Amino acid sequence: MTTPENADGPTDAETTCRLCDLSTPRPPVTDPDVDGTFCCRGCLEVQRSLGDLAESETAAVKEAIDGQGTDRTAGSDGSDREGESAFFAVDGMHCTTCEAFIEGRAETDDGIHAVEASYATDTVRVRYDPDRLDEGEIPELLSGYGYTASRRSDGSPASDTSETAKFLVGGGLFGMMVMVWYALFLYPTYFGYEPVADFGGLDGLYVFANIWVMTSFVLFYTGWPILRGAYVSLRAGVPNMDLLVALAATSAYVYSTLAMGVGRTDLYFDVTVAIILVVTGGGYYESKIKQRAVGRLSELTESRIEDARLAETGETVPVDAVEPGERLLVRSGERVPLDGTVQSGSAAVDESLVTGESTPVSKRPGDLVAGGTVVTDAPLEIEVDETATSTLDRLVELLWSIQSSTPGVQRLADRLATVFVPLVIVLAAVVAGWTLLTGGSPTAAMLIGLTVLIVSCPCALGLATPLAVAAGIRTAIERGIIVTTEAVFEDAPEIETVVLDKTGTLTEGSMSVVSVHADRSGEVLRRAAAVESLSEHPIAAAIVEYADRDSIARPEEPATDGGVTPVDPGEFDRTSQGVSAPVDGQETVVGHPNLLEERGFAIDDRYRNRIARIRANGDVPVTVGWDGRVQGVIAVGDTPRPEWRAAVETLSADRAVVVLTGDEGAAADRFRSVEGVSEVFDGVPPEAKAETVRRLRTRGAVAMVGDGSNDAPALAAADLGIALGSGTQLASDAADAVIVDDDLRSVPETFTIADRTNGRIRQNLGWAFLYNAIAIPTAAAGLLNPLFAAAAMATSSTLVVANSARSLGPFER
Repeated sequence: MTTPENADGPTDAETTCRLCDLSTPRPPVTDPDVDGTFCCRGCLEVQRSLGDLAESETAAVKEAIDGQGTDRTAGSDGSDREGESAFFAVDGMHCTTCEAFIEGRAETDDGIHAVEASYATDTVRVRYDPDRLDEGEIPELLSGYGYTASRRSDGSPASDTSETAKFLVGGGLFGMMVMVWYALFLYPTYFGYEPVADFGGLDGLYVFANIWVMTSFVLFYTGWPILRGAYVSLRAGVPNMDLLVALAATSAYVYSTLAMGVGRTDLYFDVTVAIILVVTGGGYYESKIKQRAVGRLSELTESRIEDARLAETGETVPVDAVEPGERLLVRSGERVPLDGTVQSGSAAVDESLVTGESTPVSKRPGDLVAGGTVVTDAPLEIEVDETATSTLDRLVELLWSIQSSTPGVQRLADRLATVFVPLVIVLAAVVAGWTLLTGGSPTAAMLIGLTVLIVSCPCALGLATPLAVAAGIRTAIERGIIVTTEAVFEDAPEIETVVLDKTGTLTEGSMSVVSVHADRSGEVLRRAAAVESLSEHPIAAAIVEYADRDSIARPEEPATDGGVTPVDPGEFDRTSQGVSAPVDGQETVVGHPNLLEERGFAIDDRYRNRIARIRANGDVPVTVGWDGRVQGVIAVGDTPRPEWRAAVETLSADRAVVVLTGDEGAAADRFRSVEGVSEVFDGVPPEAKAETVRRLRTRGAVAMVGDGSNDAPALAAADLGIALGSGTQLASDAADAVIVDDDLRSVPETFTIADRTNGRIRQNLGWAFLYNAIAIPTAAAGLLNPLFAAAAMATSSTLVVANSARSLGPFER
């Protein structure tokens, strides 16, 4: 099957693999049924199954990969912009025009490269030049015109409802007083009753003056954020819903003021009050939902650590001043400032804030600890890793980054709103003009124009996507899933194939002892660990660790059954197939069965059968012998995750599941017969995984699930990349979502959350468009009055907000 391409040896074109471009062996791997030469059997089988990409498909896939591979810190145009990123809380944002206005104002400063604002979370991400602008100066650049900015690291809330509540309570008090005057004096006259007061005299002047003053308070105090929003929209050149609301409220106010001055009693101050209070009340409710949606993010932000304690001197220094390799002392009850390795001490560490795992995890020297976790019961000395960063900080950066971005569906809604608002203003003017031309009174013309303006306010359209996305992100966080790009909610529902990397994804990703087969298992383990303790091989480490745990589990027999017995390093011998050394005066050999046979050790048939079964299961048989015989066999393997079958079963219900692995033989074959697995590509080197994913994309949208390290190219090549990996792997730019708790069952949950969030967005948008399709013609036909129009508009927005606030659960594990 593997034959040279020609007698003279391969040509230059044939020295690289057709699939992955790696150098091919001599002779290269070939097959009569498959064109080309390959570096390995795995690449050949991928080529056989998936074939080549057409030229047009190659260009399209490359463009998609290049887009996904763009540095998340780059500008929105994809350019590479130097500088640093910082996140700020901005109170006062309540629509997409606020975003555009703040972004435009801030970007006029020479020290700022790019600004991304999100009114759904009251967050602004600023990329700036630290040499030209200090981070502390940025809030001042973002503040003004009613907006107040502060640093997220100061623990600022994602959305401050107290300010909105203040406006609402004050306006509500005066608004109720206006409505009381109307109910006692004006409404009865509208229904044909005799007026209670003489409106032509001082009584009427007193009534009208009270109504005017109280309405003025409601409009200019409670309605100040709306009026400001209208002004901002004009300054930004982006008409928004505030402009419609402001036009409707001020038009009713101006008309009523003029009518009152000429002695008319058909005043519409109540319309102004109703519009302002309804919109402000909706805004307050929206703020409460926003707080719930991003509350977890605020909790994470407030838990960030500013200082660290040096172990050598006990001095407290800023976290930014800590260098890689320095040792830190973390006392009981304190958070770990930066990622690192435990050097001394043992303690239980609470990782719930980072991983969601509620049970503290025991940490000993040599164990990794993540920045942001809490040492619960004893001090630890930690050596800072080479990145000198904190998992919690990276987590917060990722979360605020996605919250500051704008999904494609929201960008479409924003564009529609900028066109929709001017059209509504023109429509209101046309309807009012037509009413006058057809014999209607100026009052009737004004009222029908007002009604069109009020009922058309696109509040629901503006809220439809950001609140649903915020709820989706929050739900994902609660389930141990970090969404790193807003595209997840748009791309995940379209996925047709899920590619699962084997090592580290379907399996634990590290070697461990699966079973021990011997008459005296404790003695076999003790001798094997004694010899393997001098080896650095992963299998050796697995045996030593298992023996150590075994001795702890059975402390009554520490001398003969368990534990690691020291051996003389000078007598230790290492070969390519195993190791050997004297233990208790007897030469003990541990390794491949062939090694023991070569050295004359007898192997009983029962051990030969056991070796065959271990290999058939995809594990590695390690034989242990002394006294001229094989005394036992230890099965070592990369253990499958206990939840992998349930995860595959769930994923395969709606999508094709493909397993991708560099292993061959039994280690890969165990997955072929599993129900739900469509295909298994084995023997595929890391360099060929991305190409395999590219070719799978010709069948439809592909999601790649890997461990976030050597799978990064394949994660980036997929339409959707999902990385399994806690803490230290969160920095992978290739993944669109990261499973923090390392639970494979979170992968199907990622799709479930994305599907439900996407469905919620579509429901909101559908309702918003349906409402406008019905309400605008009804208002234009004169079938609504301004009060009913205000109530209808508020109801529409409230339904969208309430729909977004609904739980995305339940979830089953």
